[in-house]
Amino acid sequence: MARRNNNRYLAGLPFGLTVLSVWICVCSSETAGPPPIRFREVAAQAGLAFVLENSPTAQKHLIETMPGGIAVFDYDGDGRPDIYFTNGAEIPSLEKSSPRYWNRLFHNEGNWKFRDVTEQAGVAGVGYSMGAAAADYDNDGRPDLFVAGVNRNTLYRNLGNGRFEDVTEKAGIKSGEWAVAAGWFDYDRDGKLDLWVVHYAKWSPAYDRYCGDASRGIRIYCHPKYFEGLASTLYHNRGDGTFEDVTERAGIAKFAGRGMSVSFADYDRDGWPDVFVTNDNMPNFLFHNRGNGTFEEVALEAGTALRDAGKPVASMGSEFKDYDNDGLPDLIVTALAGETFPVFRNVGKGNFVDATYQSRLGAAAVKHSGWGLGLFDFNNDGWKDLFTANSHVNDRVELFEPAVYREPDSVFTNSGGTFHDVSQEAGLTLVKAHRGAAFADFNGDGRIDAVVSSLGEPAELWENVSPGGQHWIELRLIGTKSNRDGIGAQIHVGTQYAEMTTTVGYASSADVPLHFGLGTAAMVPKIEIRWPGGAVQTLTEIKADRVVAVTEPVTPPSPGR
Repeated sequence: MARRNNNRYLAGLPFGLTVLSVWICVCSSETAGPPPIRFREVAAQAGLAFVLENSPTAQKHLIETMPGGIAVFDYDGDGRPDIYFTNGAEIPSLEKSSPRYWNRLFHNEGNWKFRDVTEQAGVAGVGYSMGAAAADYDNDGRPDLFVAGVNRNTLYRNLGNGRFEDVTEKAGIKSGEWAVAAGWFDYDRDGKLDLWVVHYAKWSPAYDRYCGDASRGIRIYCHPKYFEGLASTLYHNRGDGTFEDVTERAGIAKFAGRGMSVSFADYDRDGWPDVFVTNDNMPNFLFHNRGNGTFEEVALEAGTALRDAGKPVASMGSEFKDYDNDGLPDLIVTALAGETFPVFRNVGKGNFVDATYQSRLGAAAVKHSGWGLGLFDFNNDGWKDLFTANSHVNDRVELFEPAVYREPDSVFTNSGGTFHDVSQEAGLTLVKAHRGAAFADFNGDGRIDAVVSSLGEPAELWENVSPGGQHWIELRLIGTKSNRDGIGAQIHVGTQYAEMTTTVGYASSADVPLHFGLGTAAMVPKIEIRWPGGAVQTLTEIKADRVVAVTEPVTPPSPGR
């Protein structure tokens, strides 16, 4: 099914322009402070009825506390982002024995109404699912879906008729290890999306170590140190519907960790996408893309393996984006209470510095435990704000530590590169065991909304009702020589910089247009885009407050690319 036209898209832009970097003049007042951020929860009235069934047991199997990935993508091409929730299964069978364990796809009907289309779409899934990653891997104009799970992965191809086909086996995608998250990127820039799968550790339902205080009969989830880590897997897209496992050849097989999330960015601006993997109570991995099909692990020397204190933390989700508008992608990571949410600021030449407290996020987040996160401009002032889905990993932590298990979500407004907790004013008051989070403009009003999963409780849908007056623009990239989604494209809008990606936060995905807040600017003087295929495109004098569909030009690459 071809994507249908939508009146939010602006067609017919001058063909000779190539958008890779997007720069926009943002003219908001520094002295007045950032505009307010406000949310209201609308899941029930929207028909978004989903409960994350994690199947808690007396044995405290570690998988029980880690599911919750979400994918947001427009699966039927109607211009409205739809929502896919991953779900658990029975333990110890790891089977979806009844519909309560199904993964769920909700179609966006418009006007804040969603309809469950799981059964007709054929995406209820199998096994104990964890993460989701959406992107158009076969370049047919329709977003496909990968689901990571405990010892079982699934690849769904979008057939274009409202249905998906399970192509896992014939595509060459393997199962058998505990996969938490995954992401799509084009590591060799051949125009076809490749798949990176993150694994946590060796585990089976037979694992039955007792952790906690046996004298008081208090059993808890075991510390990660008792689990042997696993390496990620890299699948190269052959372009014929099949994938080749190139983990060994790419040089990543020897790096075993307890992986939790993956994010991508060309952090050293050499034209090749790099990979950041968070590890639970182990140093993080930063895989530098050499451009020859191989990677080198450089986290320690680059400054992203650990915070300055030198101690590993429970790194959960990650965002690899430019939070301080200096044109370089930075890293923000969620972790547990007492560890802060680490911030690694990109200072250029392949180096990062620990800016956790310099950014003021350290003091603001030190009491929080976070999983999902999103770095998006929620108030459209030209600075990316931070939303985090909060809860501790240990449901009995209050018996042992001065921390809490269930928490409200948080939002930290970005004021010139520093973060401030405005969660209460924003209306984020629901106390739950939050896990995954994904983000999109679900109703087309130019404000980024959020969807959040919670263990054993209904999902939340947060409508962004921040006061108006701020302008915005969204870019929907359509690759021709590059991959169809334009993943890896580098965009400058004024002082803002972004790279096209569909990975977000913890085990989640958002295949949606790139969003830029513009403050008081009703016109974008200049947008520049560097496509992965090599073309560099410039758009000028673009009116704000719309979604612009930008097609990659077929002209030869610019000199030096």
